[in-house]
Amino acid sequence: MDILLVASAFNSLTQRLYAELSDHGHHVDVVLASHGPDPVRAAVRELRPDLVVAPMLRTALPEDVWREHTCLIVHPGPPGDRGPSSLDWAIAEEAPRWGVTVLQAEAAMDAGPIWAAEPFPAPPVGKSDLYRNEASDAAVTAVLTAVRHYAEGAHKPLPQSHESVDVVWRDAFRQDRRRIDWAHDDTATVLRKLRGADSQPGVLDELLGREMFLHGGHPEDRLRGRPGDLLAQRAGAVCRATRDGAVWIPELRPRKKSGDPAPFRRPAAAVLADLTGERVPRLTEDPVPFELPAGRHTWTDIRYRQHGEVGFLGFSFPGGAMSTLHCRRLLAAYEYALSRPTRVLVLGGARDFFSNGIHLNVIEAALDPARESWANLNAMDDLVEAVLRTTDRLVVAALAGNAAAGGAMLALAADQVWCRTGTVLNPHYRRMGLYGSEFWTYSLPRRVGPEQAERLTTEALPVSAATAERLGLADRLVPAAPRDFAAEVERLAAGLAAAPDLDRQITAKAAARAADERERPLAAHRKAEMARMHHIFFDPMAEYHTLRSAFVRKTPSGSARPLDLPLDLPLGDVR
Repeated sequence: MDILLVASAFNSLTQRLYAELSDHGHHVDVVLASHGPDPVRAAVRELRPDLVVAPMLRTALPEDVWREHTCLIVHPGPPGDRGPSSLDWAIAEEAPRWGVTVLQAEAAMDAGPIWAAEPFPAPPVGKSDLYRNEASDAAVTAVLTAVRHYAEGAHKPLPQSHESVDVVWRDAFRQDRRRIDWAHDDTATVLRKLRGADSQPGVLDELLGREMFLHGGHPEDRLRGRPGDLLAQRAGAVCRATRDGAVWIPELRPRKKSGDPAPFRRPAAAVLADLTGERVPRLTEDPVPFELPAGRHTWTDIRYRQHGEVGFLGFSFPGGAMSTLHCRRLLAAYEYALSRPTRVLVLGGARDFFSNGIHLNVIEAALDPARESWANLNAMDDLVEAVLRTTDRLVVAALAGNAAAGGAMLALAADQVWCRTGTVLNPHYRRMGLYGSEFWTYSLPRRVGPEQAERLTTEALPVSAATAERLGLADRLVPAAPRDFAAEVERLAAGLAAAPDLDRQITAKAAARAADERERPLAAHRKAEMARMHHIFFDPMAEYHTLRSAFVRKTPSGSARPLDLPLDLPLGDVR
């Protein structure tokens, strides 16, 4: 069928549905409702789709569109749930299970007949994590079911007036419900409030006399202090005391002042340092080793552990973005992991994003974004090069979640790429106006061939895990639920370490790397890529600067049809 996706942003779920519906043989296009109703109407008139699917909307579909075409809305709540803050309520009420409902658009919000529904478990994780993983899995299943029902023609959607549907309206989850009472809320309550707003909208609070939105929260097991006080900093996060413990807050966003440009999320310590003109007052750095001692339950974004001959280097950065400091710290951890006696080294976090490459928010906030872009990219290249030059063991990139741009190339630097079946890859840079680096001109053609590499980087489309395996971007699909992925990777890695031909695999990989180095050194790939990137970064008229700012500040840019790319953006090639 011809399917038109209408969404307020080309977000993770919209990308995944685009990729998976395409895998099922449908012709899929996308239009963004954030550009107003007229582009939606124009896309419907031009494309004449068989079906309209709305994965994520902040505004209603135009009435003339849903009256003249079957339009299916993906609602992140169980059948009968209505309102704009469904996942927020699920987290606030500690619901053990939740659901996704695909319903037909009508005048009343979320009131249309139900075409499909799928339940999912709701573990105590951040809202954005839950949305990208358990909710996304359920949404894809429900949408594929609804599309099949529609194609068959005989299915009758279930009206919400049916006795089996329990209709519940839930109001918008506003800041007065999110506000933390530091003197009275216990740590569990504080964490629940922080996790319920980790990406958007954040929890409004006050720090150092300035209103701030707090983004994300993790428990701390040792530090204690007066409720509400800042206690320490670690890796850019700040620790704040509760009445019975403490929590780590990775990111902050100042509240917008009248006349100022819209602020955006950044590492918490950096935001506070900007306010005070120095490092955060009286906050000491509270480091932890890469290998946490037994019994510690504290936050760290990088950790190492070892089981027998397998090392696991886990990392988890908000939004998958890796700043210059993130890259340097992860490289130090990688070098530590290489000093350990293992034969297999697994890279990647237990859940959610693998990596999305350089940290555009940190770059946008820098006094000189071009210089920070350059520093960040060099640090990312250093990390990727270290992985490529590892020849004494097998390196596995285990993708629990999505990877894009330089983060996808970090994964491809490994010997094997294992993807959870819900993963989406974006192995390209053009949508940010970049040529790309991270040795993509070596790693991508090595896996998929030069013609496919050029197609992937030129078309710049999301790729499902299944297509990634078919193309050679991934070596293994891991069909595990998000909460089971880490355990399944551990089992598979143990099997790899015990393989009788492991020594032969390691020897073959070292020989292949040496042969590739003789043909064209890695330094040559890096020099050529970085020359292109230097030209873009330090050209004040380059599209990258406009696209980066729009992305960070969440302002509409470019076309309402995100699959259409401007002709003047850098083309991928493997020269």
